[in-house]
Amino acid sequence: MRAKRPVPYPGFVLLMALSMGAAGWLTGQEAAPTPTPTATKEQADDAAGFKEFSARVGGYMTLRKNVEKKLPAMKNKEQLPEMITAHQQALARKIREARPHARSGNIFTPAAREAFRHAIRGAFQEAHTSTAHTVTRQRDNAAQVPLKVNGIYPDAVAETAFPPTLLQKLPTLPEELAYRIVGRDLVLVDSKANLVLDLLHEALP
Repeated sequence: MRAKRPVPYPGFVLLMALSMGAAGWLTGQEAAPTPTPTATKEQADDAAGFKEFSARVGGYMTLRKNVEKKLPAMKNKEQLPEMITAHQQALARKIREARPHARSGNIFTPAAREAFRHAIRGAFQEAHTSTAHTVTRQRDNAAQVPLKVNGIYPDAVAETAFPPTLLQKLPTLPEELAYRIVGRDLVLVDSKANLVLDLLHEALP
């Protein structure tokens, strides 16, 4: 005669069920992926604006290289100052001829303008920060110099030193180009040709 199996105590069965349920719940919690923060619409728009800006910069650099290769090459960096100046002026003249209809907004497109303004606003969010203090002081002490797209960037222009903390927030430029702050304007300059490529008016607060 087969021996009967002992019937588990009802309370024991309930305890085991609760334990297994708890273990499954914990396992599920551990396996669940940690939610990652999604970019806001403003951040996504700014990223698109910076991408558009970089694409326009890339287009300019292609034009610039085509222009420069038609000029006599500078053989070394020890050229006479007048020869360096002559090459710079020739490069600027040829670039202007290659983009005769250049206007404000060709590189700082509407989307790019918003992205730059948001980045700059973030750097100036607190008035007591060193970035805001330094730029404001230099700007207030500087003489205003009118600039125009496709115009020569004057050597004597009273520009504000560009804060590294702000530079880190902006798209990286090719070595031939540079950002400048003049008054409240952000200026994109071809530093090798000494030429103003585009202006973002009243970019700084």
